[in-house]
Amino acid sequence: MAIIEQTEETKILQSAKEVFEIEAKSVLELSNRLNSSFVQAINILYACKGRVVISGMGKSGLVGRKIAATLSSTGTPSYFLHPAESTHGDSGILTKEDVVIAISNSGETEELLRLLPIIKRIGIPIIAIVGKINSTLGDKSDVVLDVTVEKEACPLNKAPTASTTATLAMGDALAVCLLKKRGFTAEDFLLFHPSGSLGKGFLYTVKELMHSDYELPVISANDKFTDAIKIITEKRLGIGVVTNTEGKTVGVVSDGDIRRAIMKHANANELFVKDVMNANPKFIEEKDLAAKALQIMEKHSITSLLVNDENLCPKGIIHIHDLLKAGVA
Repeated sequence: MAIIEQTEETKILQSAKEVFEIEAKSVLELSNRLNSSFVQAINILYACKGRVVISGMGKSGLVGRKIAATLSSTGTPSYFLHPAESTHGDSGILTKEDVVIAISNSGETEELLRLLPIIKRIGIPIIAIVGKINSTLGDKSDVVLDVTVEKEACPLNKAPTASTTATLAMGDALAVCLLKKRGFTAEDFLLFHPSGSLGKGFLYTVKELMHSDYELPVISANDKFTDAIKIITEKRLGIGVVTNTEGKTVGVVSDGDIRRAIMKHANANELFVKDVMNANPKFIEEKDLAAKALQIMEKHSITSLLVNDENLCPKGIIHIHDLLKAGVA
């Protein structure tokens, strides 16, 4: 019985490996067929002043929805238009400023071909993603992207498997190239994905969350240590800002600095701020993102961060509690 189960397990694993190998080969072969048509497609999409409209039937339509979602989340406004429903009024959403990406493995999908006269009448550029470049869709498109596969991963060579994977990879290539051409940044990406702490960290700036200068526990290097403790305790920010006569930051005294000084010195009354302060504090600027503040705090295991301006004058303090309240941490 154990031998039969092992044989069955081996067959299943072998079948899965064959699928991976066939689909991986299909995707890799796309790179060998890349040519000026791909560059032309990128230039058309980059110059689009409207939206990129993706259309396809069946499995191609499902892949098209994913491509539209990927483009939209990486800076290229896109939406999916169902070709069958488009000829019943939905095509009214098309404008002359748009670009259409039409997906069909055969290039002969009836519902998609019925949409072409409407697209042509409006004067919208058509980029075809097809498995047969010498097809009706290929012939009637402005740019043709070839996603031909040698065979499907399906043993019957019928179910769209390798072909849909290749199409999806082509869509990803378009999205990534456009992302780079636009100079799309991590901040831009997370602006479209605000849910979660990482996204919120890129929505807030330090200035929006920090405690302003009038709330700061400002002390001098020549102040008595015990007097500084009173000021730091009253402000309840876990840190004291040490400034010079010009109002520039020369150090900080944190709760940790206070504890270490008390443990090290028998008589704290004899200490001055300059004896215990950190003369090389970590700081951030108002314009920086809250995500950066969190990164610095985590890296250096601190809970408060000084906010300086370009002249090293203190402007505020941002505390880990501020980040927690905003949902950043």
